Amino acid sequence: MRRLFLLLCTSLLLTACAGIEVGRYQSEKPSLDLRRYFAGTIDGWGMFQDRSGAVIKRFHVKIDAQWKGETGTLDEDFTWSDGSRSKRVWTLTDLGGGRWRGSAADVVGGAEGEAAGNALHWRYVLALPVDDRVIHVDMDDWMFMIDDEVMLNRTVMSKFGLRLGEITLSFRKRP
Repeated sequence: MRRLFLLLCTSLLLTACAGIEVGRYQSEKPSLDLRRYFAGTIDGWGMFQDRSGAVIKRFHVKIDAQWKGETGTLDEDFTWSDGSRSKRVWTLTDLGGGRWRGSAADVVGGAEGEAAGNALHWRYVLALPVDDRVIHVDMDDWMFMIDDEVMLNRTVMSKFGLRLGEITLSFRKRP
């Protein structure tokens, strides 16, 4: 009985570690071109749900994006449903071959991303303020182009491999 339990736990752990490869979306259209999409002003509307699915906070984000050579800057201004405001400034670097690096003041050690077809997959650690302290949470972030103006974003937030919640976000590029 103990062996069966260990086998089941090992199987669940291996399944939890397996992920979708971004290359799966290689032939999907429209192609995600980060430089083209994140240039100018983009609006986003989103929500954070806890692990039970309850919506904890909603938000709007206005992004002013620009590029200089291989480096992009995404200046994000958030307005939260409780009236609070926050800001994050991303610096994106094209490493070639669909690989990207990102950094922001609250991203620990930088973000690594890979793009293929209509998708971009980011992984990073976010320094998240909670009450009077800051905790580091793992972010598994997927973005998908829907059409030339709309991109959908889904991020799973976890700590020690345990799912804490999910962020769902819709972006619309201003013409």
